[in-house]
Amino acid sequence: MKIALLCGGPSLERGISLNSARSVCDHLHSDEIEILPIYFDHKKNAYQISRSQLYSNTPSDFDFKLHTSGKPLSKSAFAKFLKTVDLAFPVMHGPFGEDGEIQRILKRHKCPCIGSPEDACKRAFDKFNANEFIAHNGFYTLPSIVLKSHLRDHKKLINDFFREHKIKRAVVKPATGGSSIAVYSVSTPEEALEKSRQIFSKRVDTRVVIEPFCTGTEFTVIILQNRFGMPVAIMPSEIEISYDDHQIFDYRKKYLATRQVTYHCPPRFDNTVIERIQIQAQQLFTLLGMKDFARFDGWLMPDGKIWFSDFNPISGMEQNSFLFMQSARIGMSHRDVLRYIVKSACRRHNISFPREAGPQRSGSTAKRVHSEAVNVLFGGKTAERQVSVMSGTNAWLKLKRSEKYKPEPYLLDLSHNVWHLPYALTLNHTVEEMMETCKTAKKDESRLHGLINRVVEKLAAKEGEITEPWFAPEKMSLEQFIKKSKYVFVGLHGGIGEDGTLQKTLEDKKIPFNGSGSKSSKLCMNKYETGKAIAHLKKDGIHSANKKVEEIKLFKSFKPLDYQRYWKQLVRNIASPTVIVKPLDDGCSAGIARLYNAKDLEIYIRYAEKHEPVIPQGKLKDQHGIIDMPSEKMKHIMFEQFVATDHVRVVRNKLKWKTRSNWIEITMGLVQEGKKMKALQPSITVAIGNILSLEEKFQGGTGVNITPPPSPYVKPSAVTKAMTRMEKVAKTLGLAGYARIDAFMHIRTGELIIIEANTTPALTPSTVIFHQALAEKPPVYPMEFLERIVSFR
Repeated sequence: MKIALLCGGPSLERGISLNSARSVCDHLHSDEIEILPIYFDHKKNAYQISRSQLYSNTPSDFDFKLHTSGKPLSKSAFAKFLKTVDLAFPVMHGPFGEDGEIQRILKRHKCPCIGSPEDACKRAFDKFNANEFIAHNGFYTLPSIVLKSHLRDHKKLINDFFREHKIKRAVVKPATGGSSIAVYSVSTPEEALEKSRQIFSKRVDTRVVIEPFCTGTEFTVIILQNRFGMPVAIMPSEIEISYDDHQIFDYRKKYLATRQVTYHCPPRFDNTVIERIQIQAQQLFTLLGMKDFARFDGWLMPDGKIWFSDFNPISGMEQNSFLFMQSARIGMSHRDVLRYIVKSACRRHNISFPREAGPQRSGSTAKRVHSEAVNVLFGGKTAERQVSVMSGTNAWLKLKRSEKYKPEPYLLDLSHNVWHLPYALTLNHTVEEMMETCKTAKKDESRLHGLINRVVEKLAAKEGEITEPWFAPEKMSLEQFIKKSKYVFVGLHGGIGEDGTLQKTLEDKKIPFNGSGSKSSKLCMNKYETGKAIAHLKKDGIHSANKKVEEIKLFKSFKPLDYQRYWKQLVRNIASPTVIVKPLDDGCSAGIARLYNAKDLEIYIRYAEKHEPVIPQGKLKDQHGIIDMPSEKMKHIMFEQFVATDHVRVVRNKLKWKTRSNWIEITMGLVQEGKKMKALQPSITVAIGNILSLEEKFQGGTGVNITPPPSPYVKPSAVTKAMTRMEKVAKTLGLAGYARIDAFMHIRTGELIIIEANTTPALTPSTVIFHQALAEKPPVYPMEFLERIVSFR
């Protein structure tokens, strides 16, 4: 069976569309189902792209490369292409994907489509019209108004609305945007008018909806259509968030694992409320004319009423999205639920679904009789623990499809206990959520047993369609975990997983593990010592940035004048007018900032001394976004020269390159081949601000990585020299298995200034090391890359 996977599109959420497409490809592509990705650029032009391109981090990574790397399809070529596939699966969020437009195009070309048809999408997608439609059909709604960009009555409409409904706080959002971009919380009519104008001026939409801010509890629920065409709402998720200071459930909270939001699946509502949500969701699915699957967002009001505020014809499908989280609660793997959705579409379109080549149970296939056990450990208590959750669960899910290995997921909690997790609990977004669900698992199980059974019964699933049986999470000490492991896949970032502690224990117990040994790990964790270890390589064109280490307690009694004196001396010492500051011993993204003056230094030290979790946006000069601080209190900090780089940007799909110094920031993965570490093609890292934030590094849809560096600007001979030099660095540091080194590279000579070496680099779905492996000839896909990592021991 051939399925056209349609992703990208003009919407601001097209980065999320890539994440969804990646998941679909990971879990559906098989011997029986061939996935053929089609990417639409922001002007809705179609391109046929390779599966490997789906692993690019954001659309910006390859939008400007499409003319050379993608195959442009004219309207007639796209129509011709559609004739060669059995089904089309749109995974575009927002306009074009969810408003009925792509569905209309598919219908015109008689191409069967997975998901809701054009008329249902139209009805559901416009927030104002959908609210009016469900109110007309007797469902509870909140009042709302709509502003149209071409009319001049906005001020009066807003003032009347605030007065009539005695509004103290309201939400302003595009009528046809996705559910998380350009959504604002306001408290005055003036603010509402300003945010509306912002939405219009940025051309997000031509219509804006304003509604009272809801004071209830937010939830979201997935609906699947069973083989009799009946909708079945599965287990809702409750969204717990602080709404103080005008916070809302926005893009960052939805798509980057963070403690600012907590998901509860099952929700903390009583069973009768859960059933009422399910019943109303099923009624609305039918009323709106939806098909196959959908996600509805809503609110449980303080008086017990239920308001459905948002209808998403195409739910996000990132690895731990609500679709997978909720279906896992009833025993479905990612693969199970995606196949269930495709089968539903096949039945409607009278297409026969391909029979499987052999038993494919997620957990225990016939092929796996001799597969080796691999225990994947993730979590921990460092600032990068949520990235570790993304890395570990991604490695576990990818290796589940391997015929060589049988992976099991294990969480290292904040107290350094280890939990063996059932499938459903691995999809929580944070270490804290996982711990909470582990602790309440037994209680939840007895409460939910009946509810889950009823959902499974309604789904009328056939044998082999629900393959991940529930088991209670099992708690053990780290020692017990090590004792029972034949192989440990270290998915931890920072702390004991990266400083050599865990590696030393495993070496002593003769248990194989991935990555570098204890000595190399300990060395690379200390950025200052790393710099000293490579100092003798200067003659080979390998340098280390000037550094200075200081104890935090030195600043304890500093007055502003002391900071000024210290600053003057510091910039003289490291020969740099501005300075990068970072914790000496955390992972690589927490607590990193650029300091411009003594005042910046004073503010940074104050936050470090108070052990604050973040430095809010705008506290430091030219600061872009919030700075996540280390979870452990900092004892030492390191100052480093700021290396000015060429100004590289992707603007309107064109690469803009402004030469400043002939240096660029790169990151380069290395993987072991035989006895040596082989360098992969480097990636240019394009940061939005001065420092790569946690989001840009690990959250699909934000940062820009360009792999390999484009040849008109960067000499290919310089890249080759840089790769050879990087292999020398790896040898000097004693790296093994796989690693990633961040550096500055000279675009003419390939000389390097090493920033740091990561011995357990991130393995999140969109991380750069996968792009680099895919840039190899032939491309190495993520599962194969992970198999290679495990095989070196």
